[in-house]
Amino acid sequence: MQYLCRVGTPDGRVIEELIVANDDAALRVEIGKRGYHLFEAKRKGLGSAVSGRASGLRGRKIKDDEFMIFNQELAALLKAGLPLLQALDLMLERMADPHFRGILADIRDRVKSGVEMSDAFEIHGDQFPRLYPSALKAGERSGELEAVIRRFIRYMKLLLNARRRVVSALVYPVVLIVLSIAMIAVMAVYVVPKFEVFFQDVEVELPLITRVTLGISHFANERTLFVWNWLWALLGVFGLFVFLRRYGKTPEGRVRMDRWKLKIPLLGGVFQRFALSEFSRSLATLLAGGIPLVPAFEIAVSAVGNAEVRSRIEPTVQSVREGRPFHGALEASGVFTPMAIDMIKVGESTGSLDEMLSNVSDFFDEQVETRMQRMLSLVEPLMLIFMGVIIALLLVSIYLPMFSSLGQSKF
Repeated sequence: MQYLCRVGTPDGRVIEELIVANDDAALRVEIGKRGYHLFEAKRKGLGSAVSGRASGLRGRKIKDDEFMIFNQELAALLKAGLPLLQALDLMLERMADPHFRGILADIRDRVKSGVEMSDAFEIHGDQFPRLYPSALKAGERSGELEAVIRRFIRYMKLLLNARRRVVSALVYPVVLIVLSIAMIAVMAVYVVPKFEVFFQDVEVELPLITRVTLGISHFANERTLFVWNWLWALLGVFGLFVFLRRYGKTPEGRVRMDRWKLKIPLLGGVFQRFALSEFSRSLATLLAGGIPLVPAFEIAVSAVGNAEVRSRIEPTVQSVREGRPFHGALEASGVFTPMAIDMIKVGESTGSLDEMLSNVSDFFDEQVETRMQRMLSLVEPLMLIFMGVIIALLLVSIYLPMFSSLGQSKF
């Protein structure tokens, strides 16, 4: 549980700080350990937990590309020797996005009042990547804030490049599917109706495939219902999209939809390995920043995009907290490959777990790229076969009555 606390420090300053504690009693103990005097404490996320200016800054999440540029510029200013507060002032002056500017102004004000930057970003945690405040805290404790920010930039670049490769690989199959649908629509709207006039003059019973084709053509092209037919079809597609989108935002729906993604032929393995790459790289970044294994593990799990993979890794956190070897806990989750488990085991035994996790992430990225290339090599012939079958069925449905008519005319 997170508390936003207004406390007095031993040197007489009054600051705001975000403190994690199990309950109110544990909060008082933690504050006493730090030598603070508690003036006010509010639970974050409940009622007025984050009140005033921060509560008015909720909205869309900051875009990853925009946030990466912000960190690149901030790291450059810190490397040049500027104090943190002055660097934030300069960043605030040049910030073009009004939403991001409002958040950054609130963060700057909190840092100016004595709050650590990691806690200020944590207050707006739903706007930024989950592991960013923890990475900042590690940099503040070690005195290497600029180095930690640069490490986070490398992490974001690798993650964004992996996402772009996956999206780019999916564009080609989607284009082929859209072209196939467009071709079928053109055949149904313009080609089939021209043959229907001929079928009306032929005194033969139309085969089932021809009647089905004509029915589809009527639905798509009948003048009196043309607009309504397409309107209902579009409304149906839009309604299904809205339903799936809202259902996917619920905890149960998110897990089910992500579970379905993992079961998609060819693509399921890609989604799973991409999620494991996210987890491995996030954990490697946090460990390299000096964060202990258990809290870093918890944060890295929450950064996994696929809810099904996340739900299978989450129970292993408690096992690690109770002293079970890290590689053994991950193996019990059943989502990691044996090779990845062996690599993590070697890293754990040699004290280079962060480096080995980076290697595991690279290993999964290579597997994702290989599988995507293999999928693309199969998609093109499969789509060509699909389009050929559709065209063949349409031609058969058109010419079969003609052949039947010619056969009867001979007798």
